[in-house]
Amino acid sequence: MADYNLKSLKLPRLTGLKLRLFAAALAKSVLRPLLMRHLFRKAGLLQFRQWILEEPPTYYPVYITENIPVDSTVNTQAPNPEQTRNAPSVKVPFSLIRNYTDAYRSGKKTPELVAEKILEAVEIACRGETPLNVFIACDPEDVRRQARQSSHRILAGKALSALDGVPVAIKDEVDQVPYPTTGGTTFLGRNPARYDATVVARLRDAGALLIGKTNMHEIGINPNGFNEHYGTVINPYGLAHESGGSSSGSSAAVAAGLCPVAIGADGGGSIRIPAALCGVVGLKPTFGRISEYGALPLCWSVAHLGPIGISTEDVALIYAIIAGPDPKDQNSGVQPETAFDNWNSADLDGLTLGVYPEWFENASPPVTAACTAMLERLQDCGARIREIEIPELEQMRIAHGVIILAEMAANMSRFLRKRHNFASSVRVNLELGRALTSPDYIHALRMRTRAINIFTEIFQKVDIILTPTTAITAPSIPLGGLQCDWSDLSTVTELMRFIFPGNLTGLPAISFPVGYDAGDLPIGMQAIGRSWEEHHLLRIAYNAEQVVARKKPQIFFEILD
Repeated sequence: MADYNLKSLKLPRLTGLKLRLFAAALAKSVLRPLLMRHLFRKAGLLQFRQWILEEPPTYYPVYITENIPVDSTVNTQAPNPEQTRNAPSVKVPFSLIRNYTDAYRSGKKTPELVAEKILEAVEIACRGETPLNVFIACDPEDVRRQARQSSHRILAGKALSALDGVPVAIKDEVDQVPYPTTGGTTFLGRNPARYDATVVARLRDAGALLIGKTNMHEIGINPNGFNEHYGTVINPYGLAHESGGSSSGSSAAVAAGLCPVAIGADGGGSIRIPAALCGVVGLKPTFGRISEYGALPLCWSVAHLGPIGISTEDVALIYAIIAGPDPKDQNSGVQPETAFDNWNSADLDGLTLGVYPEWFENASPPVTAACTAMLERLQDCGARIREIEIPELEQMRIAHGVIILAEMAANMSRFLRKRHNFASSVRVNLELGRALTSPDYIHALRMRTRAINIFTEIFQKVDIILTPTTAITAPSIPLGGLQCDWSDLSTVTELMRFIFPGNLTGLPAISFPVGYDAGDLPIGMQAIGRSWEEHHLLRIAYNAEQVVARKKPQIFFEILD
C-alpha cells in the first residue's frame, strides 16, 4: 500500500524590504550557501537527491502514437454552436460564444459595436476606480480594424466560422501582431512581433476578434497575479484576493466578462490555478497537442498552451481550432487526430473515475466539501468511482519543481545583466534555479520517467483521475501587495498540490467550477486524463456544469447588453 507523502511547506512569507534583502543575499552574500541549503532542505530537495532511480531520463513527455495525421491545418471537425442547440442548457449567467454568434446573425449587434463596448470596458478594467489590471496592451485601432472586417464578412454571409467577431484575449507570453511579447517583463519584447504564434494565427483565420495581450506574473514563475510593472491582477470575485497565475489576466478577463475565452499558458498550473480561483474553465491539453511555436520558450519540457473559457462549450470550441499538428513545432507532430466523441453527452455512462482519498481530501474544508459533493453528482450522472493509490507524489512534486526552475533559470541566463529589472520574488526563484545542479536536473528527468510509468499503470484501471484543482480558494493579497512584491512558498505549495503531475508527465488536465466558499470565492475541481483523451475531460466538465449554479463576480462587464 502506497504511503501518501505530500507535505505542506512551512516557509516564511516575505514582503517589502525583507524580501529585497533576502533576494540580494541569495544572489551575492556569503550567506548564499547556507541559505540555499536551508531552502533545499525545507523543499525536500536534499532528500530527493538520495532517492534511488533506475529509470532513464525522459527529456520531453511526448506520447508517440500510430496513424499520425499529415494535415497541419485547423481541425475541420471542430464542435460548433450548431451542434449544441439541443444539448442541456448551461447554467451560466454569462455570454458564451454562441450568444455572440446569435447576436451577430440576428443583427442585434455587430462586431464593431461589440468592439467599442470592449474598448470602453478595458479602459475601466485597467484604469477605473478599482482596476483589475487584466491587460498589458490593447491597441484600439487594431481592434476596430478587425471588427470592421468581421462585420463586413458577417453582413455578406461569409463568416469565417462561429468565432468570427467573437472577442478573444491572448496571454502576453504568446506572439500576436502588432504587439510586443513581454512575458510580463520590462526588457523582453522591445519590438512588435513580426508573426503570429500558431495558436493566434489559427484564431485569426477563424475570424476571432483579438482584443489585446493579457497581464501575467513576470515570466510566469509564480502562481499569483502580482506584476510590479503592469499592476497586480485582481480577482473579480474578491477584490482583496489573488487571481492566481501566471495566466492571471486571461482568467480574470474571462471571469469579468471582457471576453468569453482567452489563451493561457501552463508550465506549473498557470492555466488551471487562475481558472479555478477565478471561477472559469481551463484546459491544459496533452504535451504537444497545441503548438508552442511563437510562445516564449520559458520552460521547454513542461510548457503547454491552452484555452480558458467561461464554459466547457467555449473551451471545446477554442481547443478544436488551435489543436493539431504544426510543422513549426516538432513536438506537435506525433499526435493522433483530435477527438470529440461524446464531449457534450449529458451522462457519464461507461467512465470510471479514480480518486486517491488521501490526496483528494488534503485540502481546506470548503474545497473538500465542494469537490466531494461534485463527486457524488458525477456518480449520479452514471460514472463509476474507484479508489486508487498514487505512490511517490512528493518525489514528483520536487522533480517538477527542479525541472521548471532549472529550465527557467537557463532561459533567463542570457539576461543576467537585467536581473535587477526583475521583481524580488522572481529573482529568488531564479537564484534557486541557478543553484540546482546538472545531476539534480537529470535525476528529475528520471523521476519523470517513473511518474509516466506510474500513471500509465493507473490509467489501465480508470479513465479519469479527479482531484480538487487547488487546496485553497483565492488567498488574500498581502498588505501592500498591490504595489509591493511578496514571496509565500508555503501558499504556493497549497495552490500547486494537485497541479504538478500534469506538467511533469504531459498528461491532459482540466479545471472546472464546482461551487463557492462562504465568501463567494470560486472552487475548482480537476480532472486528469490519458494522453490525447481531452474529450473525456471536456465531458466531465460539461456534466459538472449542468448541476452547478454559477454566480457573477463583483466586477462584471455586460458586453452584449
